Amino acid sequence: MEISFAYAKQTDLQKIVATYNSTIASRLVTADLEPVTAQSKQAWFEAHSPNKRPLWLVFVDGAYAGWMSFNSFYGRPAYDATVEVSIYLEETMRGKGLGKASLNKAFEACQALNIKTLLGFIFDHNEPSLKLFEVMGFQKWAHLPRIANMIDTERGLIIMGKRLA
Repeated sequence: MEISFAYAKQTDLQKIVATYNSTIASRLVTADLEPVTAQSKQAWFEAHSPNKRPLWLVFVDGAYAGWMSFNSFYGRPAYDATVEVSIYLEETMRGKGLGKASLNKAFEACQALNIKTLLGFIFDHNEPSLKLFEVMGFQKWAHLPRIANMIDTERGLIIMGKRLA
């Protein structure tokens, strides 16, 4: 299995959104409760750039498998060296080691982007993601209990952090 990455282009936004939307119904990964549109994610897409806040596509043997992004944390200049990393994979690609490969790609990119701290915002019931981040050297830095109203239940958010420099 060959895993590769490429910077996302505008023409990729539809598949990025489709992958994201595929996770909503599980109530495990995102706090969105209804599917989003490419139009609604346009500003988010434009906030990414290869030299500051990359948005990568993930490929397995040349086929699209998902995406990973760096997102600014808290939007203030003093936090510029801290980013939230997000990984969204196609359903058939989950549990195959792509999360580890994606985080390794993230680690490799950080020095050139002057990023010193990576954060993962993960629901407290999302055991697969919590385990992945822990295995990859992240530590639990915060637990915000019951802050997400998921219609049928409330969920907490765990912030996993890793200092790289």
